[in-house]
Parts: sequence; C-alpha cells; structure tokens
Amino acid sequence: MTRQEIECLLEKQRAFYKSGKTISVSFRREQLKKLYAAVKEHEKEINEALYCDLGKSGFESFMCESGFALTEISYMIKHVKAFAKKKRVRTPLAQFPSKSYTVSVPYGNVLIMSPWNYPFLLTIEPLANAIAAGNTAILKPSAYSPATSAVVKKLVEECFAPEYVAVVTGGRAENAALLDQKFDFVFFTGSGAVGKEVLRHTAEYLTPAVLELGGKSPCIVDKSADIALAAKRIVFGKYLNCGQTCVAPDHILCEETVHDDFVKAVKSEIEKQFGKEPLENRDYGKIVNEKHFVRLCGLIDEKKVVYGGKHEAASCRIEPTVMTGVSFDDAVMGEEIFGPIMPILTYTDFDALMDDLKGKDKPLALYLFTSDKKKIKRVTRELSYGGGCINDVIIHLATSNMGFGGVGESGMGSYHGKAGFDAFSHKKSIVEKKTWLDLPMRYQPYTSRFREKLLHFFLK
Repeated sequence: MTRQEIECLLEKQRAFYKSGKTISVSFRREQLKKLYAAVKEHEKEINEALYCDLGKSGFESFMCESGFALTEISYMIKHVKAFAKKKRVRTPLAQFPSKSYTVSVPYGNVLIMSPWNYPFLLTIEPLANAIAAGNTAILKPSAYSPATSAVVKKLVEECFAPEYVAVVTGGRAENAALLDQKFDFVFFTGSGAVGKEVLRHTAEYLTPAVLELGGKSPCIVDKSADIALAAKRIVFGKYLNCGQTCVAPDHILCEETVHDDFVKAVKSEIEKQFGKEPLENRDYGKIVNEKHFVRLCGLIDEKKVVYGGKHEAASCRIEPTVMTGVSFDDAVMGEEIFGPIMPILTYTDFDALMDDLKGKDKPLALYLFTSDKKKIKRVTRELSYGGGCINDVIIHLATSNMGFGGVGESGMGSYHGKAGFDAFSHKKSIVEKKTWLDLPMRYQPYTSRFREKLLHFFLK
C-alpha cells in the first residue's frame, strides 16, 4: 500500500470505531467465532505456507501456530463477557453515598506488527485479544514470511470488512508509513533494534505500546538436575523451529561437574529427535532467509563444535549444532543467536553465577534445571526476566491463564488470555455519586472545627 492508501484505510477504521459497533460484547464474540472458523477452515493452507516460509512440518505448525491460535481464540470467546463487565470495588467512607467500579474500554484503532518466526500465531493471537477488547485493527505481518502473510491476508479479508480489520503487506516503506500514523495503541513483536524505532514513533503521539522483544535467554543446569531429562527438554526447545524462537534457551550455563554427562546426553537426544542426518529430516525446518543463514554460519566456531555444524546454503539449513569451551568473549555470545546453535558454558560457583546474571541485560526467558529448592527460590525471586520454567523450557507461554511478556531490554507489557484483553483495553475508574446526601466537609470555608474532626475521622 502507498502512504495515502494507508492513511485512507486508517480514516475508515476511525469512522467505524466511532460508530460504536465494536463496543457490543455480542459483536466481539461473533467476530471471534468467525476468526476461529476461518483458522479451522484454512488449516491446510496455513501449514503449507509455514512449510514454504520456514520448513515447518504440519505437526509443528499446528502445535506451535494454528492450534495455539485456536486455543487463544476459544479462550477469549468463553471469557470476553466476564472480562468486559464492570468490576465493583470498595468505596471509601468519605465518598458516601456512592458506588465505585472499573470498566475496561477499547483503546480504539490499533496496529499489530508481527514477526517472521511464528508468523501466523504472532499475528492472529494478538488480533484475537484486540477483537475481544473491542478495537479495530490493522495487521502488518513480516515481509520475510510472504507465504504466511498471504494466507493471513486471505483469511482476514474473508472474515472482516477492511474498515474493521485489515492487513497491510510489504516491507520497510509500509512499516514507516504505518508508524507515522496516529494509532490509539501499537502492539509490536520483533527485535530490540526495531522495537526502539517503534517506541520512538509512538512517543511522538504518546501512544501506548506493548513491545515483545527477545534477548539471550540463559538456561542453567546444576549437578542436582535430572541430566537425561534436562537434555531431552532442552534439545526440544533449543532446536524447535531451528532455534528461531524468541524464548528458546539461547545458551546453557552448566555446572562444571556434570558438563561431560550433559554434553553426552544432548548429543544422544539430538540423534533421537532429529536422526543421525538432520538435514535429511523433512520435519526439521530451515533458516528463514540467506541473510540470517550467513549470520548464523558466522557464529559457528568450528574449533569448538562437538556436534553438528554442517549446513546447506542452497536450502538455508543448519544442523543442530553444539559448541563447548565457549566464553562470553566468543562471537556466539555477543548477540541473540536465534538459530540452531547451542553454546555450552560452565560455572563452578552458583553465587558468582547469580551475581553475573544480575549484571546482564534482562532476558525474555530464563530456565533452571535443578532439584534444589533454595536455588529455585533464589532464581525466581532475585533475577529479573520476562518469564520461564523450572525443569523445562518454553512451555510457560503455552497457556492463556498467564500473561507472557518481557521486562527491560526484552520488552514491556504482556498478553495471552486476560492479560491480552487488558493490554488492548483502558481500564476506567468511575465513582457514581448519589444525590440524596452531600457531605459538607470538603467545601469552603474551612473554619468549622466539627468538619475538620470529620475529615480526620475519614482520612486515616
């Protein structure tokens, strides 16, 4: 779309929102049901598009994208009525007689910018939250996943009129044109560098925003962990979508005494899960494009590779790769990996490790494999990170009953379920005062000792 077309589209959405049609909860539920039916109907096309863009198998596509989206939509259908109800709260005695309540209202016209790594899920899930909250929405999927963007556009156009929900495809020119507009709310998922640009633009209009970013999410494995099970779960999470997952364990911090056992178990699990020749496994995906493929290959230090490392430039595929003897000075530790490379570092002193982690950027996720309850308590209470798991990886985001989001450098705000409804809503605080009595103490002149005593009685 041209800048003028984008401006015209947004004006139409403003007019539609002003009509008040999106406010009705029954309208919202009807639209969510349309979206749910469309995702079910287009499941095969969604799988094919995800295979084209990222090499994802049909099983993985449903498990991590369309199926997850269906779960969120159905959750919103079930709960939107309760979420939208006004909530009574206690009224201070000084405000007698009155009642107080909060009511969640839509922001209005929202922009949702989604990434390429989970291009269907991370477009449709926030859309479900936006619809449930009563907004109109413009979706801007990533240009790096064109096949999935085309399916999303087709699906949305079948469900909704463009003045209600619309998809804008394209690249940087369209991104810039959209960010120059005055939206009521912006939801962005992507890299920290682009997130900063989004925030600069939203600051121009004081537009609220949620930023879902990333970072180097550490995974700690101590000597008390079930090493075989830890390796199994870490290999799954690290190499899911070829490592192109914002909450994938970026690197392993393994207690030195169990390092060798852990490495051995990881090698065994890679072969169990992906076969001895992963590049021949049709269910093992690919790197999204040549640019990212070249970047990832540059992070592999062949002298430190103890497993994998093979790659195919023609198909942008890299084997599950394990590197040991890694330090924080290595290139692979200088940026978020976002690929199928597992650097394993060691530590000997847990207290020193905690101090070191406190000094680093706040990651989107942190994982701890241990049976030591004191360490669990310390990690969950002392370290700042978006969210995480104890003795597993990734699964903390696979629920509509908890919010998901980052902190500090890994993002701001959260969504999923009630948190998603709240993210796309403004919560108004209302006091509804009765007229049959009016307490006199707040009015001038302030000369009455009796009123002053009443004031001190109420405000204590």
